[in-house]
Amino acid sequence: MQTLNGDKKLPKTFRPDKKDILRILLWGVLFYFTWLFMHGADRLLAMTPEAMGKYFPVRYAIILHITAGGGALLSGLIQFWPRLRNYSWKLHRLIGFLYLLAVLTSSVTAAILAFTTAYDVNWAYAFSVQVWAMVWITSTFIAYYAAIKKKFNLHRQWMVRSYLVTMAFMVSGLLLKTSMVQQLGSFEDISPSFFWLGWSVPLYVYEMWLSRKAKS
Repeated sequence: MQTLNGDKKLPKTFRPDKKDILRILLWGVLFYFTWLFMHGADRLLAMTPEAMGKYFPVRYAIILHITAGGGALLSGLIQFWPRLRNYSWKLHRLIGFLYLLAVLTSSVTAAILAFTTAYDVNWAYAFSVQVWAMVWITSTFIAYYAAIKKKFNLHRQWMVRSYLVTMAFMVSGLLLKTSMVQQLGSFEDISPSFFWLGWSVPLYVYEMWLSRKAKS
């Protein structure tokens, strides 16, 4: 049996090394920040008009968006664990399918929110979320399509892009809660810029890295 690269036999046993321990710790840190981000929406679980406010008419969409988004954050990072990927391609596929399902659910519901409640903030905010949702859906689909076509190098590159966009909402959301950022202006004024920043800058840096790597 071979790896996704088609040139190495899969290990019979899974034996984590020091690098794997660091990856597990990184996943733990991500788990904490994901919990912290999702914890801010605990009031929505009451599912009452008083608790949910403008989100009550789209209450199922917002709950699915947050829950699936958290699942995408946690499952996506595992896909970049080489030893686990090479140990079991079936497990890698299963987690990848769960990631795809989580992204599809969270991005579609994000689009629903972007075309409804987001306009209660302002047009710029709604547009920034609409574009983010579309970029999230398309980058993940391309990664999935590349895997089906067995173009695994391309698959890995688009998985990185997809995951950078996955992290964008959490990163920008946490930044918007910091006092330093809040001093820049109201949520309505600054949030669109931070939502653009959350995914466009990381993607730009990644593309620069890919370009430099190709030249070396």
